[in-house]
Amino acid sequence: MVEPARPGEYEVLGTEVVHEGRITTLVKDTVAMPGGGDSVREVVRHIGAVAVAAVDDEGRIVLVRQYRHPVRGYLWELPAGLRDADGEAPLATARRELAEEAGLAAERWSLLATSYSTPGFCTEQVLVYLAEGLIAVDLPEGFVVEHEELDMTVERVPLDEAVQRVFAGGIRNSSAVIGVLGAAHARATGATLRPADAG
Repeated sequence: MVEPARPGEYEVLGTEVVHEGRITTLVKDTVAMPGGGDSVREVVRHIGAVAVAAVDDEGRIVLVRQYRHPVRGYLWELPAGLRDADGEAPLATARRELAEEAGLAAERWSLLATSYSTPGFCTEQVLVYLAEGLIAVDLPEGFVVEHEELDMTVERVPLDEAVQRVFAGGIRNSSAVIGVLGAAHARATGATLRPADAG
């Protein structure tokens, strides 16, 4: 939960749209500072995303290897995707992404973590789900694999090994780091997780 600023604190005095895209919009906000004066903040408004820490009955987590152009290389990630379908609830997006990227459904879902990826300049919020009781399913009707997903590989990795990959620097995607460590902790301790529809 985000603690809102008190009335009159950090008031937005004006907003200029610099660029508007399909996924992100860049704006310049002029913000009143509590000590007086104002400052300009560049903010990337993002539509949000979901990620799925899918763990099978053998304690293996599903990881996908995908090319990411901004870093010019491949990253190990969780099945994940943008919240770009109009009116689709976050859990429905998570279910769809798990089916599209890994050919799986799950019997049990929990909300594992909520993360602001880079809150210093971006509004992107990622909901990370824990999915258990995995079942193989067909790709959703009408879904077409294209672009980087044509080159994507899927693996099931023992959760302990995935945790070590995080510590060794082999998993660097922030949602994957959160999902791997969160899933390992939750399964080891029986931590109480939020209901899947709490997002």
